Amino acid sequence: MSVTITQEERVTVVTIDRPQARNAVNPDTARRLYDAFTAFEADNDSYVAILTGSDGAFCAGFDLKTAADGSAQGWIEEVDIPDDWTDPIADPLPAPMGPSRLMLTKPVIAAIEGPAVAGGMELALWCDLRVMAEGAVMGIYCRRWGVPLIDGGTFRLPRVVGQGIASELILTGRPVEPAEAAQIGLANRTVPRGEALNAAMALARDLCRFPQSCMRGDHLSSRMPPADLAAALRREWASAANFAAEGQKGAARFASGKGRGGDFDTI
Repeated sequence: MSVTITQEERVTVVTIDRPQARNAVNPDTARRLYDAFTAFEADNDSYVAILTGSDGAFCAGFDLKTAADGSAQGWIEEVDIPDDWTDPIADPLPAPMGPSRLMLTKPVIAAIEGPAVAGGMELALWCDLRVMAEGAVMGIYCRRWGVPLIDGGTFRLPRVVGQGIASELILTGRPVEPAEAAQIGLANRTVPRGEALNAAMALARDLCRFPQSCMRGDHLSSRMPPADLAAALRREWASAANFAAEGQKGAARFASGKGRGGDFDTI
């Protein structure tokens, strides 16, 4: 199983479990993540979810090997956004990375160890709160390969850190480590290495103590309206065409061994 789900009292923990690929998301994993979070939303007994990754990594992005060999193309076609789509709550759609087009009524916390880069950073941004451990890193690493941000990163990052910092991170793709992430508001909390999940669980339990209807209503109202979210996702999705133009060749370079470990020199 590429995704595991555990329940601890009122908290659902969703773990990406592809350690051999640094928890990069392939189409099967994306579908499982989408199903996991739609099930969480429908579960009246679960109040908060945590998204994390196994074996010391959050998520290294979309699995570029499946992009390079063309096996992901059917999934990209399946997650195309209809031109008339306007309601991510009543009419949920899967995204390339899985759940990033969902607008849930309940909070999701990212517990980040190791890399949360490229599409993995977009998943972290989709979460409502981010707990980041020492040694973790975020970054738009897909900048190296011509792979576009099509899972909400182009508009969620500016809303979290402001347009100026977001523009720098999007244009350069540079890494962001925990101290800076906390300073710019990208990480809500930083913790010692290996403690991200424990800290996220403690935070989740605190949220479970509150009256849920009021908390969820305030949470929903504090975010962009559903129609605006759908419009932003449709606008961003136009960049998906750039993958065919540049991204597949870039993915092939990555699959051949270029640019591993966040290297921006040999791309």
